[in-house]
Amino acid sequence: MYQAEYLLLAVSILLFLSIIASKASGKLGVPALLLFLILGMLAGSDGIGGIHFNNPHLTQLLGTIALTFILFSGGLDTEWQSIRNVIGCGLLLSTAGVLLTAALLGCAAHYLLHFSWLEGLLLGAIVGSTDAAAVFAVFRARSIKTSKKLKHLIEFESASNDPMAAVLTIGLLRLLTLPHTSLLSLLGLFLMQMILGTLLGLMCGYILPWIINRINLEHGGLYPVFTIAGALFTYSITSLLGGNGFLAAYLAGLVMGNQDYSYKTDLVRFHDGLTWLVQIGMFLILGLLVFPSHLLQVVAKDVAIAAFLILIARPLSVLALTSLSQLQFKEKLLVSWVGLRGGVAIILATFPIVAGLPKAEIIFNLVFFIVLTSMLFQGTSIPWVVKYLKLDKN
Repeated sequence: MYQAEYLLLAVSILLFLSIIASKASGKLGVPALLLFLILGMLAGSDGIGGIHFNNPHLTQLLGTIALTFILFSGGLDTEWQSIRNVIGCGLLLSTAGVLLTAALLGCAAHYLLHFSWLEGLLLGAIVGSTDAAAVFAVFRARSIKTSKKLKHLIEFESASNDPMAAVLTIGLLRLLTLPHTSLLSLLGLFLMQMILGTLLGLMCGYILPWIINRINLEHGGLYPVFTIAGALFTYSITSLLGGNGFLAAYLAGLVMGNQDYSYKTDLVRFHDGLTWLVQIGMFLILGLLVFPSHLLQVVAKDVAIAAFLILIARPLSVLALTSLSQLQFKEKLLVSWVGLRGGVAIILATFPIVAGLPKAEIIFNLVFFIVLTSMLFQGTSIPWVVKYLKLDKN
């Protein structure tokens, strides 16, 4: 009889605790998103909350919705003038960088974990991209100040590389579940995803503000509802037509954010608040989904893989792809260190579970451990690294 009330009470308490955790994160020097994950783990089956949650299908759905809003809001809040000088380097890192990182980590997984080559590449693809929500949260919550060009490069890369990781993950899953799939068909899938994602994202980004300026709604409160519908429509129609919905959502927000339309300031502020809500919800649910006792069973191998990604695969990828850029060596080091992994990787790690892959649970636990390690060590040390490299700007 009281199940709904207990559920709402639990949700409200977790939200209150998350807000307090976000306030405390600055003083503790710990990324707020890491605290959200820990709260979810404490509330789960292995924690003091005892909430049993083991539904990867629902997690994948909710995570997809959350990522759509996060990427749309990230684009909405990005000024074109701020990224135009870094777009070439950013796109290189967000495409070839993800591919190279995935390949390097795939090799490590093959030799260290005895994964097949395809299973190793799948693990690499899942954690190949940096997480926009984690990077944005750390930079803005910790008030990290570097040169505008460097900051814009870091934020643009993190916001634009999720589509590449998603495409690689889906492609490799297809190879693992349908072994007769040809590489040529995967190349066609990649091109279709990127081309349709770009075209439909740009199109929706122009159409949404055009409608807002002409629809003349009687109630101002309906405009945020309209943009919510617009973000979800952009993602879903693009995905249904064979494009990459995450790329489309980001580009729609980017194009829309650089145009003039009614209630613009209010809508940007609304989506900033919505982003925080879905981030909290997403990381709490991801924390509930994991069983900490399972993580401890293979901690030595987890540490080895996480260390390889953070200390070798990511830096080598960045240094190789920025070798011809005008970035200073210490700026390249910072870009490589700010490669935070977050909710995107954990959500992509639910794909092998949904697909019924034999090593899906091992991959999920590995990915979760990598995310925790990345946030704990990279996320907390970013302000110190910026100062050590003398890249801080006051």
